[in-house]
Amino acid sequence: MNVSIISALAALTGAAVGGLASGIATWLSYRSQVRAEWVLHEKSRRQILYGDFIEDAAKCYIDALQHSAADIPGLVGLYAKLSGMRAVSSKTVIQRAEEVARKILDTYLEPDKSFVELREMAIDGTIDLLRGFSDACRDEFEEMRPIQF
Repeated sequence: MNVSIISALAALTGAAVGGLASGIATWLSYRSQVRAEWVLHEKSRRQILYGDFIEDAAKCYIDALQHSAADIPGLVGLYAKLSGMRAVSSKTVIQRAEEVARKILDTYLEPDKSFVELREMAIDGTIDLLRGFSDACRDEFEEMRPIQF
């Protein structure tokens, strides 16, 4: 075989391998970037949903502590957000949200609380219905963090 043909084939093979490696690196980089953007978008979407749930749950809970007649529109909004979480959230977050909703429903059946009783609940921490839910959300967001090398 002619030395010039071997040199030409080596050059072409090197160029093909270099081009292929460059193409694969670009594709992997793009794929990684798209995944990071998706995670960021998903995290932002969940933060809004969880924030809205927390706000609605707090309003319903205070209403339940002060009234025996249920705030039906408030409860409907709360359960709508809970259903939305079922589509995107971890099982732990969903379980904690369901516990919050059940506690709110049970609270409507209890005697109304006076302001003094509410103050005592705030002091001893029993009024904090959403701590378990908030902790589960934080844990879920920690798991969504990109892996650092």
